[in-house]
Amino acid sequence: MKSQIKEQLNNTLDKSKIKNLGRHYAGKVRDNYYVNNQILMVTSDRVSAFDCVLGTIPFKGQILSEIAQFWFEKTSDIVPNHFIKSVDPQVLLVKEAKPLPVEVIVRRHITGSLWRDYQASKHHVYELEFRNDLRMNERFDTAILTPSTKEEYGKHDEPISKNEILKRGLVSKEIYEKAEDYALKLFKRGEDWADKQGLILVDTKYEFGLVDGELIVIDEIHTPDSSRYWIKNEFEERFKNGDKQLMLDKENLREWLLNKGFSGDGVPPKLDDEIRILLSEKYIELYKILTNREFNPSLGDVSNRITKNLDALNL
Repeated sequence: MKSQIKEQLNNTLDKSKIKNLGRHYAGKVRDNYYVNNQILMVTSDRVSAFDCVLGTIPFKGQILSEIAQFWFEKTSDIVPNHFIKSVDPQVLLVKEAKPLPVEVIVRRHITGSLWRDYQASKHHVYELEFRNDLRMNERFDTAILTPSTKEEYGKHDEPISKNEILKRGLVSKEIYEKAEDYALKLFKRGEDWADKQGLILVDTKYEFGLVDGELIVIDEIHTPDSSRYWIKNEFEERFKNGDKQLMLDKENLREWLLNKGFSGDGVPPKLDDEIRILLSEKYIELYKILTNREFNPSLGDVSNRITKNLDALNL
């Protein structure tokens, strides 16, 4: 697989170029094309961290798109979502929704940005009770919610409490509490499935939107971009020894950036081929464990393939 990853380094999809498809919005990772109350959601190979787009990772778009579809289908019985069908390994046709201006983040362990905030005594923004003696990567007794604002591309999302969301009128109490309920149900489903596969779903973020007044989950579910995954049988020993966990997600990139002194401010370092290959390998490994499927990479020019597949739709 490494040879295929190396071969794809110069064939990744950075920016999609699809003509005559109506309104277009480019996010950090996805390019959305709005057609007849639906969205063609193109998942590029772009990778972002600390709200900065940093470059591309081979096969990342295909992996995210296929894992998102996997979870949309696996959770549709408990929470409605925007998925309609897949039209390309990196393109999903979805319902157009009005996104909520907040993200709901569910955490089962104190790690990542929450751990850094806890160490710096900045965690009080969530208005939650935390013990004073927590250790890095420690598991909470129950999952907690740490929402954030959903800012425009180029701006930093900000941590926020439920009370502040309601105080600002960002979302109504009824809608936000339904989003909370949906988020916890989705996380429980994901946590249970991951456990069966020998993984720990550590934390994740969900985005929600409204379609004709109905709240649905949008964007993606439980991908290695939006979620942290650890290897289950390694957790206890590593936690006891204070060692870092084995990660199969984007946290590998965040660590690489932090080691180079970048945490969101200033000019980010250029991604070298070594980290691009490593991240692709981690995402592919997670794909295979999580879905119980072999990963069949779509090689070659991604942009040309997408154009051909969309032309066949006659939109």
